[in-house]
Amino acid sequence: MLTPFIFCFSANKGEEVLIATNAAAVLVRSMLTPLRCVFVFFADLVFISYIHKYQRTKMAGIVKRMSQIKQLLQMHRQGMGRKQIARALGISKTTVKSYLDKLETGRLEIDRLLEMDDPLLTGQFHAGNPAYKDPRYLYLESRIENYLRELPRRGVTRNLLWQEYRSECVRVGQTGYSYTQFCYHLNQLMVARTPSAVLVHQPGEKLYVDYAGDRLHYVDRDTGEVIQCPVFVACLPFSDYCFAMVCRSQSTDEFVEALVSCLTHIDGTPRILVPDNLKAAVIRANRYQPELNQVLEDFANHYGMTVLPARVCKPRDKALCENQVKLVYSRVYAHLRNRQFFDLPSLREAVSIRVREHNQTRMQQKPYCRQELFLAEEHPALTPLPEEPFRIKHYRQYTVAKNGHIYLSEDRHYYSVPYCWIGQKAQVIYTATVVSIYVRNQCVATHVRNMTGGGYSSVKEHLSSHHQHWMDRSPDYYMAIAGEKSENLVRLFEGIFADNRPPEHHYRTCDGVLSLQRKTPPDVFERAVETALKNEMYSYPSVMNLIKNDACNRLEQTVEKLLPQHENIRGKEYYRSLSIHFDNE
Repeated sequence: MLTPFIFCFSANKGEEVLIATNAAAVLVRSMLTPLRCVFVFFADLVFISYIHKYQRTKMAGIVKRMSQIKQLLQMHRQGMGRKQIARALGISKTTVKSYLDKLETGRLEIDRLLEMDDPLLTGQFHAGNPAYKDPRYLYLESRIENYLRELPRRGVTRNLLWQEYRSECVRVGQTGYSYTQFCYHLNQLMVARTPSAVLVHQPGEKLYVDYAGDRLHYVDRDTGEVIQCPVFVACLPFSDYCFAMVCRSQSTDEFVEALVSCLTHIDGTPRILVPDNLKAAVIRANRYQPELNQVLEDFANHYGMTVLPARVCKPRDKALCENQVKLVYSRVYAHLRNRQFFDLPSLREAVSIRVREHNQTRMQQKPYCRQELFLAEEHPALTPLPEEPFRIKHYRQYTVAKNGHIYLSEDRHYYSVPYCWIGQKAQVIYTATVVSIYVRNQCVATHVRNMTGGGYSSVKEHLSSHHQHWMDRSPDYYMAIAGEKSENLVRLFEGIFADNRPPEHHYRTCDGVLSLQRKTPPDVFERAVETALKNEMYSYPSVMNLIKNDACNRLEQTVEKLLPQHENIRGKEYYRSLSIHFDNE
């Protein structure tokens, strides 16, 4: 019975390659005729010889171990023949002959070859892949810079570049690569031009921060709205310790809040903060000197850190943080994909639990986890946190209004400034609790932040003297001033305020009386007040008229002028007894 075998044809070369699945021994069956047995025997011998020939042909392309080739060289130096060497090493005579022929054509002696390391010895006997000396490859290599510049442009694909490459080859008389080989060599050259380096990190040196591209969400219980929340991810590169927190948004306030929570969690401060170029951190991105957000600068100054943003479109600058984002997807997002949350605190708690488990998971090829390495080596290298927590400062530029106040638009509230700075430019720095106002690099006012819309926060000392007088007016204020002048003036003011009308109605009356007091001689004013009290004249015009007409002085003179004493005085009895007679009667 003939041994079964399989034929396989190559589509590229059109050659027929015979692969035997079984080289069974010759089977002789008793029922076969002797002639048929002889025929089967010789057919199997031919098949077995063909198999051995195919195996020798296949093995010829395999590079022998250099340790075996060194044995070959030593045997050759000892004078052994090719057949003996082949038999001793278990290789074909053709292989022994090819290596000895290369040895004769080479310029190095056997002793030098035996002293070489295996890779160098391989280079002496095998020149390498001849494809990289092909004129087609050399032409492609000369054009690679142009292809690398064109490939990132919109709409430019590898297929388009390959078509242009084939057109150029036809024009210059070259035989170009097929599309598969073109892409293979193009990728090889691209990888060679973008190498990556292994960064060595020191404990407590840097903190990488970024936002995950995908978001988590929770459902509002009241409205049923699905609220998407970005996830803040931070990583200490030395220990690869991870921190993740769900935020409401990517605003500056939320970003700084996440940073504060991260530093509080790791209980320390690294020396360098490496964020991405998000708007909450960088106002204007630049490869050499990016412009940072002032809030982030205040944060770094408070914690004694330096901010070094990563370059734009260079994720390798913080590759470990990018890897942590990928791990958060698989170890946090994936575990929470079937859970439903109805508020932000519960979502944050679930993420915190999963991240803690991630940090406590053993790392591959290392006998410890991230948390163990962090606690053992990195946490002691962190700078202690400051005693006071960081408060976000906001900056605004305003002009002091004519009424001596600035209007903080965020609170819709007015804050007073000393009146001498009216019309000047003022820089306002405010936190969640305090509003500070600076003019000409001096702090001229500090207020407790008040978010009452349309209200005023005024300090008495900030007003001018007449405004302070206006603000201080009250019945007690006027009574205190009158007490310093005279007792009669106090009684006069008491009579003025005894009216049932509001006190504000009498403020101008008191101001007028005090003005008369300053302009009138003391004795004249005192007599006028006494006269007004006697006649219950509690008004400014009455006192003014008494002083102006000097009526009080004339009244006093009239009272003091008496009739002289004499005997020629007629009494009332005289007029009673007097009768009048008319002549007509």
